[in-house]
Amino acid sequence: MALYSSETSLDCHRVRFVLAEKGINVDIVNISADESAAADLAELNPYNEAPTLVDRDLVLYDAGVINDYLDERYPHPPLMPVDPVSRAQLRLTHHRIIKDWYSLAYVLESARGKARETKAKQLKEGIIAANELFQMSEFVLSDELSLVDCTLGPLLWRLPFYGLKLGKPGASVEAYAHRIFSRPSFKSSLTQAERDLVLPA
Repeated sequence: MALYSSETSLDCHRVRFVLAEKGINVDIVNISADESAAADLAELNPYNEAPTLVDRDLVLYDAGVINDYLDERYPHPPLMPVDPVSRAQLRLTHHRIIKDWYSLAYVLESARGKARETKAKQLKEGIIAANELFQMSEFVLSDELSLVDCTLGPLLWRLPFYGLKLGKPGASVEAYAHRIFSRPSFKSSLTQAERDLVLPA
């Protein structure tokens, strides 16, 4: 199995987090540093973008599709509940995170000036507004880590890079983030470039 990944991509990071959490042996192919890998990716993926997962004859792209496959292909530890109601609630929450927060983060990756300030303000306000969600259980809507947490962790890790500090209104979010960041799987999912995004030199 191989994952074509870039060093600082938000979507690549959430796939690497799932791989690490499940302890899956995988070759991480860094397209940022390998020109031949970048050329291979163009043949594998019609959108020519990472993450792209190759598992024997199967080629998958889109982080959500990849993570769903990994959770079903490698069911231990499970990252989604068996109960259909709980599963649906987590899927809906995941959908909102991607639609409401990831969409802003994608813009923040490249925006400058006033546009960046506006999107950063919207992201901060959105996360703080959900502060109570992070008080309900150890993880989002669950006592067990789920795919929702594997999506949220990489986003929250990048908040300092986006210039965001949640402060007291986001205290529950920050406590939750600390729990995620402390997991060995999260630590091992980080590239050096991602560590450098938020840590002082």
